[in-house]
Amino acid sequence: MNGQTAELAKPNIRLLGAIDNDAVNSFLDQLSRAKETGGPIVLELTTQGGDADAARRIALEIRLCRSWSGLQTKLIGKTTVMSAGITIMAAFPVGDRYLTADTLLLGHERRLTKPIELNGPIRANTQIVREVLAELDTAHTLECEGFAEFVEGSHLSLDDLQKRARNNYYLTASDALSEGLIGGIV
Repeated sequence: MNGQTAELAKPNIRLLGAIDNDAVNSFLDQLSRAKETGGPIVLELTTQGGDADAARRIALEIRLCRSWSGLQTKLIGKTTVMSAGITIMAAFPVGDRYLTADTLLLGHERRLTKPIELNGPIRANTQIVREVLAELDTAHTLECEGFAEFVEGSHLSLDDLQKRARNNYYLTASDALSEGLIGGIV
C-alpha cells in the first residue's frame, strides 16, 4: 500500500447517504475535527444525490479549507457518487479525486418540482411567472458554474457535459479516468 492509497484508506470525513441539511451539519462537524490534525482532509463520499444547495455549501467549505487553511483535500468516491455528489466532487482538483473501481457517477441537469398557480389579475400572474423564470435562470447559472468546475482540468468540455447531462450522464470509474475527471482508481 503506497502513501496515497494509505491516506485514502483512512478518510477523516465520511458522507454516506442523502445530501441534505443533516449532511451539511455532519460534514461541518467532521471537518472541524479533521482540520485539527493538520494533515490532508480526505472525504469518503457515497451518495445517490440530494439537495443541490446543500451540496454547494459542502463544496464551498472544501474550497475554503484549501484556500484559508492551506490543507490538501482529497476525495475517495465509493459505489455511487450521483447528482448532488457530483457538485461536491467538483470542489476537488481532478488530481485529488479518486474512485473505487465499482463506483458509478451520475451527472444530470438540476431538477425542479414546483407547482405554479395562476389565479387573479394578469399583471399579478405575469409577476409570478417572471419570478419563476428568474429562479430557473439562476438555477441554470449555478448548474453551469458547477459543471465548469467538474470538467476543469479534464478532457471533457463543458459543452459535451451539458449535452450528456440532459439525459442523465452515467460514468463508470474507468469512464471517469478515461475522460480525465479523476486522478485514479483504487
